[in-house]
Amino acid sequence: MDRNKIIVNTSLIGIAANCLLAAFKAFVGVLSGSIAIVLDAVNNLSDALSSVITIVGTKLANKAPDRKHPLGHGRVEYLSTAVIAMIVAYAGITSLIESIKKIIEPQTPEYTPTTLIIVAVAVLVKILLGTYVKKVGEKVNSDSLVASGEDAKLDAVISTATLVAAIIFIAFHISLEAWLAAIISLVIIKAAYDMIAETISHILGERIEVELSHKVKRLVASFDNVLGAYDLSLHNYGPDKFVGSIHIEVPEDMTITDLDQLQRRIAHTVYEQTGVALEGIGIYCKNKKDSPADLKRREVFSFVKKYEYVKQIHGFFLDEERKLMSFDVVISFDSPDMKQTLAKIVDGLNERYPEYTFNVNLDVDLSD
Repeated sequence: MDRNKIIVNTSLIGIAANCLLAAFKAFVGVLSGSIAIVLDAVNNLSDALSSVITIVGTKLANKAPDRKHPLGHGRVEYLSTAVIAMIVAYAGITSLIESIKKIIEPQTPEYTPTTLIIVAVAVLVKILLGTYVKKVGEKVNSDSLVASGEDAKLDAVISTATLVAAIIFIAFHISLEAWLAAIISLVIIKAAYDMIAETISHILGERIEVELSHKVKRLVASFDNVLGAYDLSLHNYGPDKFVGSIHIEVPEDMTITDLDQLQRRIAHTVYEQTGVALEGIGIYCKNKKDSPADLKRREVFSFVKKYEYVKQIHGFFLDEERKLMSFDVVISFDSPDMKQTLAKIVDGLNERYPEYTFNVNLDVDLSD
């Protein structure tokens, strides 16, 4: 079964389970006069709606690329997660308002053994549902399913708290209903905030995961005549949909024909084994090993590495005829001013090697 069918089927299970739970909790909440249970039922309905949005978002994200969106519609999944977060936030805010009203004008709930049994069953169902949905979401890399799974587990905690409040009322005749409902509302609002923050982070563009970064670089570096793989930059167009570029270091005496074939093989192999589409493969030409230029490279790299915040140096090439040294420097994000750090490095090089001109490019620490 493909990824989209798994997401849809899992969401349908979530819809069915949440609708049944909502009906049971609403019935019990009205009979017992428990605002906490009624609000818990409303939260279950919002969960069911979230699953509906997950299905719609998955269908839209799977639309084929078109002229206006040549890289597909995968990012719709992130937008659907944002919509789910807003629904959860709305449920939390309205619940908080109702809870405050009940704190100001309290009502005495009435519980029966049947009430407690139904709430206990709801806790068990939510734990099982949340564990299952989250596990599937992690397996198929679906933020919407993972969020739904976490939300279901949170519901289990909330329902447990409701059950505890009921037991306290029966044993000690102390009503914590309204206060508990307020706490539940705040927890729901916090969960919505976390979901929105994570979704915005995805849309803004996050750092490449270490595992994927290392896998792509190791794969590229495994080819003959590839002396190094650097500057991997990937852009996310939806879960598991990456388009990007990389630089490879190759011997200076490679022919253009050999280089062309190498680039094609790299792009094909990386896509087949990782799903990453390398649309651009830049070239760094490396001087022959142990040549005067190579010895100069080691000397210069040793000098530059002494500067604070320098993470990596690569892409060195010496043009002795023009007295020109070219290379890239990766400066850490910890540097308070990357450009100033680069300027200090260049000034130091000019002072030490006044007979040379330096073309030093500032690289951003995009991937591990």
